[in-house]
Amino acid sequence: MGYETTSLMTKRALAHSLKKFMEKRPLNKITVSEIVEDCKVNRKTFYYHFKNIYDLVRWMFEEEAIEVVKQYDLTTDYKDAILFTMDYVEKNNHICNCALDSFGRDELKLFFQKDFFSVIGSIVEKISEGMNVSTDFKKFLINFYTESLAALLIDWIRTKNYKNKEQIVKYISITLEGTIKQALQRAEIEL
Repeated sequence: MGYETTSLMTKRALAHSLKKFMEKRPLNKITVSEIVEDCKVNRKTFYYHFKNIYDLVRWMFEEEAIEVVKQYDLTTDYKDAILFTMDYVEKNNHICNCALDSFGRDELKLFFQKDFFSVIGSIVEKISEGMNVSTDFKKFLINFYTESLAALLIDWIRTKNYKNKEQIVKYISITLEGTIKQALQRAEIEL
């Protein structure tokens, strides 16, 4: 077994252990000692891979959600990417809420913004093909909608209203496709 495979297995074991503890108590009450003991590795192994527990949480979200979303063709499958993210949050609700309580709204929003930035960016680029719109305005539009989508997801985590997931994705789709196109058309005329 190669080094990269072993390293990935170790990181996943540490993340799995952290998740078990997050089911029982807040993130700030979990120690590195507990995690390494549960995984039967030493502290040096943990610190070789991560700076601290928060770094492990970041890696866990990156590995389990963000890397998966990057595999979608976001110009055509953005609804599936958003639905995947919502499914991930639903499946890992307690962990997401624990991270939200520990990191705060702004820090957790940064995780989701990374996810959604490429989704929104693909939509903006697709819709703006053939239009004469400045890169600066496109960046503004991408940031505007990314911020909105990340905030919406965090509110969705807190309200635990999972029965309307498909409806929310439909609303997002209608809003994104309709208003982005209008904004780009106006920017082409007015800017």
